[in-house]
This record gives sequence, C-alpha cells and structure tokens, in this order.
Amino acid sequence: MDIKPNPNPNPNLKLRASPFHRGEQTIQEKLGVREQMERFGSRVIRDHMPQQHRDFYQQLPFIFVGHGDKDGWPWASILFNKPGFIHSPDEQSLHLNTQPVLGDPLLKALDANTKLGLLGIELETRRRNRLAAHITASTDKQIQLSIDQSFGNCPQYIQKREYEFIDPNTMPKSSVEALTELDLSAQQLIANSDTFFVASFVNNDINSDNSNADSSDASIGADVSHRGGKPGFIRVDNNKSLTIPDYLGNNHFNTLGNFVENPKAGLLFIDFDKGHILTLTGRVEILWQSEDSQYFTGAERLWTFHLEQGYRLNYSLPLRWKLNEFSPNTLMTGTWAEVAKQKAQQEQQKKQQRQLESHQAQWHDYQVVNIVDESSLIKSFYLQPTDTVKALPKFNFTAGQFLTVKVPTTLRNTVNGKDVIRTYTISSAPADPLLRISVKRETSADSKHKGLVSHYLHDNIKLGHIVQLKAPKGDFVLDAAELIPTKLITAKLRPTVLLAGGVGITPMIAMARHAMFEAIRTRSLRPITVIAAAKNAQQRAFFDEFNQLSEQSQGGIRTFWALSQPESDLKPGQDYHHQGRINKDLLQAILPIDDYDFYLCGPSAFMQSMYDLLRELGVSNERIKAEEFGPASLTRQHDASSVEFIAIPSASVAVIEFNQSEVEQTWTAEEGTLLEFAENHGLTPEFGCRSGQCGACKTKLLAGKVSYQTEISADLRDDEVLLCCAVPAAIDGEDVVRIKLEM
Repeated sequence: MDIKPNPNPNPNLKLRASPFHRGEQTIQEKLGVREQMERFGSRVIRDHMPQQHRDFYQQLPFIFVGHGDKDGWPWASILFNKPGFIHSPDEQSLHLNTQPVLGDPLLKALDANTKLGLLGIELETRRRNRLAAHITASTDKQIQLSIDQSFGNCPQYIQKREYEFIDPNTMPKSSVEALTELDLSAQQLIANSDTFFVASFVNNDINSDNSNADSSDASIGADVSHRGGKPGFIRVDNNKSLTIPDYLGNNHFNTLGNFVENPKAGLLFIDFDKGHILTLTGRVEILWQSEDSQYFTGAERLWTFHLEQGYRLNYSLPLRWKLNEFSPNTLMTGTWAEVAKQKAQQEQQKKQQRQLESHQAQWHDYQVVNIVDESSLIKSFYLQPTDTVKALPKFNFTAGQFLTVKVPTTLRNTVNGKDVIRTYTISSAPADPLLRISVKRETSADSKHKGLVSHYLHDNIKLGHIVQLKAPKGDFVLDAAELIPTKLITAKLRPTVLLAGGVGITPMIAMARHAMFEAIRTRSLRPITVIAAAKNAQQRAFFDEFNQLSEQSQGGIRTFWALSQPESDLKPGQDYHHQGRINKDLLQAILPIDDYDFYLCGPSAFMQSMYDLLRELGVSNERIKAEEFGPASLTRQHDASSVEFIAIPSASVAVIEFNQSEVEQTWTAEEGTLLEFAENHGLTPEFGCRSGQCGACKTKLLAGKVSYQTEISADLRDDEVLLCCAVPAAIDGEDVVRIKLEM
C-alpha cells in the first residue's frame, strides 16, 4: 500500500498545535494510532527541555545532528568535544562549543534559523533524548540553538559501547573523498555496521496550502534518529542502493513521516575503530508490504535508499569505541544473509515437498549431536538435520508439541522387521538452535512392550547415530502472548501454572524456555509458575535449567518442587519446597488469586488427581489443559457457568515519573505492571514474590491513582502501592493519566 500525504487524515479530529506534522499524522492515521498519539504526544513532547534532559546533554562527548541543505537534501552529522562542550543556559537554549569536521555538509548550513534535529545518545547506557531546534547564532567556536521540541526516546536496538578520546596528533591527516556511488570500502563498512544514523527533513512548504494547519511550526524541520541491528541488517543492493528493515518504535513516525512528505534521507555511518565517517544523502522509498519484512523479528516494514551523493571523511574523529554488548532486541533480529539462507531453504523445501507429495509419510534423518543425563531416569537427545536434509529449514513447532520418532534399523530387525515408532515431547523451545527430546527409561515386566524403545535409546544410541522424525504435532501448546480479555480492565498476559509429574516435565521446560525467548523479544513475559512432582532429587529433571530461567526472568518464571522421598542432605526451601504429593495446601500457598491457565502433564493418575483438585478449588474446566493421549486421557467435569474476575478499570495510556531517578516515560497497557515498566526502563526496584503478597516492592505514590490487576495481601498505607501488581488507573475525563512515584 502506498501512503501519501493526506490533507486531512481525520476530518473529525481537530487538534490545535499538534506536535506532529501532516506526514507523521498520515501514517498514524493509516495505522490506527493517531488519536492515541495526539493525546500522548501533547503530554511528552515539549517546547523546552526538562532539567534532566539539560543535565543529560551537558555531560555528553558527542551529539548527532540532522539538517537539510539549501537544495533540500538531508544530511546526518556528528559533533563532538570533551564532555561539557554542550551548555544549556536555560530550558529553551543549547550552546554547542564545537564545529563540524572538515567536509561535513553541515559546515555550509550554519545560518540563523536553520532547522536542526539533534539526538543525544549515551551508548554505554543506551540512554537517549531528542530535540528539534533552530540556529540563533553561530561562530567558528560555537553554535547557539533555540529549542522547538524536546522528548525522550526508548533504548531499543542500541548496542552498548565505551568511548575514548585519542590524541589527534597521533592520527593520520584527515581527508575528504566525494562519492557518487558506493565503492567497495563504503559497501564493506555499511554491510558490517550494527549502527547508523538517519536524517530526514521537511521544510516550511508543507504549510503553504494550509493542509498542515493543525500542526505547530515546531513539528516542521529536521530529524535525526538512531537505527541498529545485527551486522548485516542493511542490504547493499548495488553501488547505489540499500534496503533496510524498519523496526517497531514509539509510533511518532518522525523519520517515516518526513519520508512521506519529502522522500529523501541522510545516512551517517561511523567506523568505530578508525574514526572514519561516511555521510550519504539520497532518495528513499517505504516498502509497506514487502514479504521480506517477515524475516526480521520486530520489523514492520522496509525502506530503500538510493544514493545521490556522499562524502567519506577519513580520520575525522579523535574518538574510538569498544563494543561491549548487543541490545537484547538486536539479538532477536535477523540479517540479510540469514534471509537469503531462509529463502533458499524454503525453495529447497518446496522442491523436496513436490518430490514427496506422492508419499503419505515423510521421514527426515536427524543426527544425535549431544546426549545429556537430566536425571537417573531421563536422558535428553539433541538432534540436528543430517547433510541430506540440511537444506531444509528446521521443523516449525509450538512449545508443547511432540515428535514422531522411528528408531534405527537395528532395533526394527528385532521386532519382526516392523518399524518401531514412538512419540516424544520436544523439550527445547522453537527458538533453540537444536531439537531436543527427553526420554524416560520406562520399566515393564514385558520388555517387548512398554520400555522397549526407551531402553534402546538409553542403552544404544550414541553421538552420530541417526533417528528418523516426522513433523511435530499436538495441541498441548502454550501461547506466550495470550491475554486476559475483558472490557473492565486493561488486557494483561494471562498467568500460567504448569503442573508436572515425572517425565511430564518435558513439555513444561519447552514452554518455559519459549516464554523466556518471547519475553526478550517483546519485553513482556507471560507469568509462569511451575509446580513439579518427583520421587527424589535423583529422578527429577531440568532442576538447574529451571533455576536459570527463574534468574533470567527475575522471578517471572517460578519453579516449585514436591518430592515424595527427598534425600536427607537436601535443604527444604532451596533444593525442594514440599515433601509429599502436590496437594490443596501447597497450591493455595504458592498461587495468589488470579485468572490462571493450568497445564497438566504426567502419568494418568497424576493428571486426574490434579484435575480433580483444581476443580475442587473452583478452577473452570476450560482453564485446564492437559497432554491427553493414550491412557493419559482425563475424565472431565463440564462447567455450568463461569465467573469473571473484576478489577478497577485501568488506563490505556499514562505518563509515569520516577522522581528520584529523574525519569519520565510513557506507559501503555502492553508494558505490564509498574514493576515491569520500571525494569524495562533501566530501574532496579526491590521485589520478592511479584504477586502482591510479600510487600517488598512497596513504593510511595506521590501523585495519581493505581489499579490492582490481582488481589493483594500485603499491608499498605494510603500513599503506598505495590509495583508488582499495580497499573495506572483510569480517571474520568483524562485521556492520559499521570503517575508519580518516589523512586
């Protein structure tokens, strides 16, 4: 779909002095977020800098700048000096005691009233803030700016880097090379970059037909923004063109909105090791419906850049950076090399699929590449495709599904020449690089029946052996993003309880791992409580792995162990949490009141016992899911009616201020509780149970009102809130509410 400027994106929406111009509004309207962003933007986009922003800019050693030249071409630049070179005399002024480097097009644009976009970014902490401003005065030593707009920015896709200044006298002499095409050196720098900066520009002509009358003049001008990804996320199409994924952002659409009005961009690439600068300007095209965007996790669209002109500024920066850490969001994204590989794999798969259409059953050879003893009874087998099927993509599956396995010919020859087939639950997550099945050694008086295959796998399968697999199947699956739907409270991720007995732990570890992967990708974790039963510590599996998930999720994934015969050297509360079977008292002690989904897996008697217990506790039949096949099927009781949990209505959008940390950010319903929100913005509040019982996350509420999404039991004063369960409450007459916390 093409998106073009709409003179009146929504005739019924009349807002004065919108912080967004026509191009930004057009995209917001097309994507259904304009009304929300108008309310939200008017609260967080200011005509001045708050004190915390002024302090932030004044300690930076560099700042990025975007501008449009006299011919309307955007350029991105970097200005630098020792920390303190930026000074803010007042909340509407910024003075930069520096000048652009030799060859930077910004040198020719330092005239009064020139519009600039500025990005202050602290790479070592991922903190960043943005400005729109115009020049009021300029000398060969200082650039003076007046602020038009000021706002904060989220730290997604920013790689952590440490900088250092080097002595300019030790550097080779700087030089300038003009470019009309991307030579090999430029292509290599771009292809290996994990970071670049994009400038865009809209001039005052947008107001010439009064179609932008709802917008303030402050929304018109230049912008510069950060873009990040894995090295290889920018595709060099030829010596003139690039293709770039556009990842999920804050819905301002500053860059894309400018593209809609003026389809041009300035790109800035930095050689962080040598101090070279590559600055380019050219035309852009937004690819709204490209099929290639599906290959990049988090990407919503693509855009292309076609070079008009550029400059390579060799040895221009007396700065060097050391890469410390990729952003967690970056690690979830892809590269164009991976896209090409996936496409090739898909084509190969289609080819093979056509060849196999006449066959009713399709088996794939997988090689055992690792074997791990998970307990005295359970072994894990890690599997990868053999050379004959490596061109095929790995199986797509959902956490909780099972594989159909055909054992080697050696065993088949011992069973009347017939194939021996079993199903085993996948214990790895879809995002894991290898398939993993975890097999319990079954016992039976008749070795020709129960235990035949499991004994063979345990005793005979070695590294390098081949097993044959069919594609995963099964409906016992976890949706890591399932919400609680209700009109009365803001939707939240539904909490989940995984009840496992013995080898029934295998789908649960897959589900927990999948939830953790999704939490890293989306910054939102579906709360999971695992309650597992085993005879003793020797027979339980994945103890360390669940502990690691709990630590990684900061308690969002909790695990409790019930051992019927615990060893004497185990420490209660640390090595296990309950002696005996899982019972009513244990469940009530672990689980606060909430609208859970329950997942059951284990022996038939265990699952029936757990099901009956949950029904006795009032859990509806539809909320209980079980791995039901063969003898493990449940006898279910159907509900006559269901009861819905009701809470105080919560807000959909809020501005939250942490006064001690001098952080102010916008909260939306998708960002979860105040505790999750604080953690996602770099704060580290205390917490314990994360369920409203212990009171460890108790915090003083200075302004606003909160809503609790679950019942709480901790004692609170009137001016205190529990971060772990609270979200901003809706207030009649206020579209965007405000919360102020002492933190």
